[in-house]
Amino acid sequence: MMQEETHISLKPYNTFGIEVQADKLVHIQTLEQLKELIRSGAFTSGPFLILGGGSNVLFTKDVKGLVVRNELKGIEVLREDDSYVWVKAMGGEVWHEFVLWSIERNFGGIENLSLIPGTVGAAPMQNIGAYGVEIKDTFDSLEALDLKTGALKVFSQTDCKFGYRESIFKNEVKGSYFIASVTFKLHKHPVFNNSYGAIQQVLEQNGVKELSIKAISDAVIAIRSSKLPNPAVIGNAGSFFKNPEIDITHFNTLKEQYPSIVGYPTSPGKIKVAAGWLIEQCGWKGKRVGNTGSHKDQALVLVNYGGVKGEEVYQLAETIKKSVADKFGIHIQTEVNII
Repeated sequence: MMQEETHISLKPYNTFGIEVQADKLVHIQTLEQLKELIRSGAFTSGPFLILGGGSNVLFTKDVKGLVVRNELKGIEVLREDDSYVWVKAMGGEVWHEFVLWSIERNFGGIENLSLIPGTVGAAPMQNIGAYGVEIKDTFDSLEALDLKTGALKVFSQTDCKFGYRESIFKNEVKGSYFIASVTFKLHKHPVFNNSYGAIQQVLEQNGVKELSIKAISDAVIAIRSSKLPNPAVIGNAGSFFKNPEIDITHFNTLKEQYPSIVGYPTSPGKIKVAAGWLIEQCGWKGKRVGNTGSHKDQALVLVNYGGVKGEEVYQLAETIKKSVADKFGIHIQTEVNII
């Protein structure tokens, strides 16, 4: 029996803790429930929103129509060989819990993505990434249901068109599919990635003599916990902005004026600039505007100090974007899905 609620608050279902109402909320716990919903014409008769963990969304108004929450659960090993194991995780699984499940079995490749909020189903939409690793590095395929026909389609890595915090699900086929499961190709003999950020430094502080995926995961968790506010304590959606990519000529010009500017080479002739550094230089880090603001430990994170409306956060984000553009000639984009 499908669980359905009407005129329901979405505050418990978004990590920003924004108080908005949904006309109708449906909890999908089996594929048959989803197929039943598709057959009823729910996705063709009016507006709808598919929600995972609600960790990458900012609600600026009440949600008209139908909200569908992905609560499909289950993790299974599909096959393995001497080097790899193919693991299928259902879309409603909590991402961090899936990472921990993999670490317990010494399946490597996603340990650098520890403590990222959200669900497995949302991970490929955003091509989530952290500390030198992205989903696409271990992604094998995913299964998604066509919301018009109910047909199950398998998307390969190529089909997904992964980019920096991008995929086909945020662009060409946005709102057309429900991601039911994701299959990952994980390493049975892990290759450690500890060169990014402060991982090596934390490993040394922890007295780690022998590298393991658990040691790297523990280091990542420590770093993220020290820099990012816990949504259970203070409402937020993690990094609100993407790191912009600019031409190397533009970067070199800025480097002359601002020697401490932080950037990393990406594609030929392009440099990815740290958005947090740009925002901090504009004086936003730790600055409070009403009941919202930029967090004191990480300028990239906009927060809800209590009772803030989504529109207030949106207006703050727009003001920050304008100040960065005015000061550096760089247009930063939001990473969070604004509704």
